[in-house]
Amino acid sequence: MYSSEDILQKISHIVDPEIGVSIVDLGLVYETRHDQNGSVYVKMSLTTPACPLGPAIKQQVVETLEQDPAVTGVRFEWTFDPPWTMSRANAETRAILRF
Repeated sequence: MYSSEDILQKISHIVDPEIGVSIVDLGLVYETRHDQNGSVYVKMSLTTPACPLGPAIKQQVVETLEQDPAVTGVRFEWTFDPPWTMSRANAETRAILRF
């Protein structure tokens, strides 16, 4: 079974194409779990609910996780509560983006 940190590491290469920064570094991933049956749960947001690239980002997350033989399925959930703000991004990302 993977920890939340393990799951975040697996998807850390996925980039928000409009900003050019990892979805993990931006703090878009709110919650992850891997249960004893191998199912992974991912709850995440977008920088804005109207982001047209949301479906593509979701597809990348699901496909990346499904490539792992220890993952039997992926349950994905969007959330906008609380809304994403730059304060969720890590310090390095805020510095790069000058926030």
